[in-house]
Amino acid sequence: MKLLSVNVGKARHNPWMAPALTGIDKHPTDRPVMVTAPGGPQGSGAVGLAGDRTYGRHHGGPDQAVYAYAREDLDVWEAELGRPLRNGVFGENLTTTGIEVNEALIGERWRVGRHVILETSSFRIPCGTFQGWLDRTGWIKRFTQAAKPGAYFRVITEGRIHAGDPVEIVHRPDHDVTVALAFRALTREPALLPRLAAAEALPEDIKEIARKRLSGRSG
Repeated sequence: MKLLSVNVGKARHNPWMAPALTGIDKHPTDRPVMVTAPGGPQGSGAVGLAGDRTYGRHHGGPDQAVYAYAREDLDVWEAELGRPLRNGVFGENLTTTGIEVNEALIGERWRVGRHVILETSSFRIPCGTFQGWLDRTGWIKRFTQAAKPGAYFRVITEGRIHAGDPVEIVHRPDHDVTVALAFRALTREPALLPRLAAAEALPEDIKEIARKRLSGRSG
């Protein structure tokens, strides 16, 4: 289990939806990158990797400090889309190999390299920018159907990471709520919502959405 690449983005024009800029265009870097807990809330642009940032009120912040996607899943999408997909093209900070990212438990902790500890917090929700960036009609629906959203992480222990660093799972919580299951519950399979209560590490906004939807069903 290791990092194939560490990917950092540059601001580019966003013609697909507001705001006018996007940080989705991320590319591998061959230098070590400092990872820290973001200094601002969601929507402030603050993320975990030095030199990177996000745009839009639903991105970034402590619960979305780092985004990881598996090379194995990119390879599946390559075959379906019929074109090469380089590391970083999904806007992921970390492209991994040997790890089933979507099967990570919410609250699971990874050691990346020697010092950095990351904690799985949630999942990526596809948006119009993602669909426009890939230039694929119906991409939001297809990505949602596949339930391979990739994982967001909090930064627990700061430090530097580099392409090729090993990844080790150092903690797995005592529940069965994976990234993929939580994503399915919040998108296409509301019958799974009651199971999210076991995942204490979910962000508060996702817990609140789940509570409201369950309350509406019971009412």
